[in-house]
Amino acid sequence: MRVAFLTHRVPYAPNRGDRIRAYQMLRYFKAQGIPVCLVALGHDDEEMSHAAELQTLADAVHIVRVTRARNLVKAGLALATERPLTHVLLDSGRMPAVLEQVRRQWQPDVVLAYCSGMARFAMEPPLDTQPFVLDMVDVDSFKWEALAAVSPGPRRWLYRREARVLRRFEADATRAARATLVVSGREADAVRSLDAAFAPVVLPNGVDVEAFRNPGPPATRPEVVFTGVFSYRPNDSGALWLIDQVWPLVLRRQPDAHLTLVGMGPGATLKSRAAQAGVEVTGAVPDVRPYLWRAAVAVAPLDTAHGVQNKVLEAVAAGLPAVVTAAVADGLPDAVRPACGVAASAVEYAEAIAQVLALSALERRELASRACLDGLTWEACLQPLAGILRQSAEVHA
Repeated sequence: MRVAFLTHRVPYAPNRGDRIRAYQMLRYFKAQGIPVCLVALGHDDEEMSHAAELQTLADAVHIVRVTRARNLVKAGLALATERPLTHVLLDSGRMPAVLEQVRRQWQPDVVLAYCSGMARFAMEPPLDTQPFVLDMVDVDSFKWEALAAVSPGPRRWLYRREARVLRRFEADATRAARATLVVSGREADAVRSLDAAFAPVVLPNGVDVEAFRNPGPPATRPEVVFTGVFSYRPNDSGALWLIDQVWPLVLRRQPDAHLTLVGMGPGATLKSRAAQAGVEVTGAVPDVRPYLWRAAVAVAPLDTAHGVQNKVLEAVAAGLPAVVTAAVADGLPDAVRPACGVAASAVEYAEAIAQVLALSALERRELASRACLDGLTWEACLQPLAGILRQSAEVHA
């Protein structure tokens, strides 16, 4: 079985949520001895530079550059149509030629399209004669709908439009796919809401438990850590709410507490407000694990969240309890929730953080250990994938 794997981002380095799952799938294919041709959209010079690393995981690699400025102009014109902006922004004029080369030279038995943004390439020439499996990951139209609910003015209209037109495409793509995968039961319910006849397969996100395991004793300092890509609106707004509304209340209970925001893309507003509050902002880091290992508790204060928040799985695997919002908790595997406190208002959130900081280091580690991660290794979570792809290819043959 030969697989053509289409991803909307270069799945390396595996340091953000939209790369981690695709990267782990490549590792899975390698371990299973399944030949793979990767076709990935590259969004910047950093992503374009990782072809060499990917060559060790895939049998063939094509990284196709996305021209953001051109696509933004095209997106403006597309507003007068019913075309999802997701498809306009995730596009390159080189894709048809690259996919034709893949079809002729690679001759895939099945196409795996990673997210609804890549499904259209599996449904259009030259790949439309091949069977395809859609890994929806999250149901993006519901994400846009949730963002519309908390966004002001023109953005609300824009997000609502995207939710409406993308939802129509997601239903069409699910009908066309041999199988549709999602990361959680909540996302499966979202797919079934598109059409009650749909039967998505839950293929959950895992975590590299051994890689994140803290090799030393638990941290004793009252350190709070929030990891994420802060150019992503839910992370950015969550961080601002944490700094402005929650953190002053935490400091009243724990004056020596320290908060660190770890991850790429913090904006000027976030950096300014963090500096005023004495909050550390690291920007991009080569490895988040040292920041997890030195912390006492992790937080995920997102007001909107779909899919599974990898940041929480990684924190718990690193031996940290977490304080999350209900939106985050609803997407977590049941096995992880015992290690997580759930809070809503700023007062409740601050109280939950302060209660964890008041515990001893060993008590905090014991709290994190209530999560059972044995079934959440990537090997266990992705185990059904080869069978799903093989069955889709054999049915077509």
